[in-house]
Amino acid sequence: MFAPGEGPMPDPAGAHHERRIRSFQPRRSRVTYGQAEAMLKRWPDWGLDIDGKRVLDLGEMFDGLPVVLEIGFGMGEATAQMAAADPGTGILAVDVHTPGQGNLLGLADRNGLTNVRVANGDAIILLREMLGDATLDGCRVYFPDPWPKARHHKRRLIQPEFLSLLAPRLKPGAVLHCATDWEEYAEQMLEVLSAHPDYENTQADGGYAPRPDFRPLTRFEGQGLDKGHVVHDLLFRRK
Repeated sequence: MFAPGEGPMPDPAGAHHERRIRSFQPRRSRVTYGQAEAMLKRWPDWGLDIDGKRVLDLGEMFDGLPVVLEIGFGMGEATAQMAAADPGTGILAVDVHTPGQGNLLGLADRNGLTNVRVANGDAIILLREMLGDATLDGCRVYFPDPWPKARHHKRRLIQPEFLSLLAPRLKPGAVLHCATDWEEYAEQMLEVLSAHPDYENTQADGGYAPRPDFRPLTRFEGQGLDKGHVVHDLLFRRK
């Protein structure tokens, strides 16, 4: 769809084929004219492919701002709102959905949000091969795919292995913030996070947290609420 350098590659880490269960399904659905225009204009400066071939210099990328990693941003509306509300924090936003990438770049461009970068590809490869230790000031995982069928639970992102991979990349005191509207997945998140030695619950009672003011109501959250789902936030601090 895009010439080299003008947009995300379909499989940026193609040389890193692994026998690994992935937590996502690539979705390259129709890109609108506006999303394509934003991609052509801003991808060369604000976009990057997760190819696993280099270690990112986040200080240079974000002009020295503290950086929060966001894994899975959908169409990017909530990401753009958080970036606008907190221009002193850089957001490295990862997703595989091309229309969402273009939409977020368009929102960032129209609103002058220079603290957003859009990464295309597998967050596991990003964490494992492209980020140094103690480089992240936080991580956000909002409404990840719940993989509701029991045989697919192994595909869920919030697992002990993921938490162990993420922990060294987080600075001490950095917060991992998860949110989900699937009760059973929330219970699993709370269980694995509470059991992991590298994290501690920010809630004195060891339970879920109230929704922080800085997390906007997302499209997926609204859909869940319309169905009668209860949203749970979990905020765990890196020890």
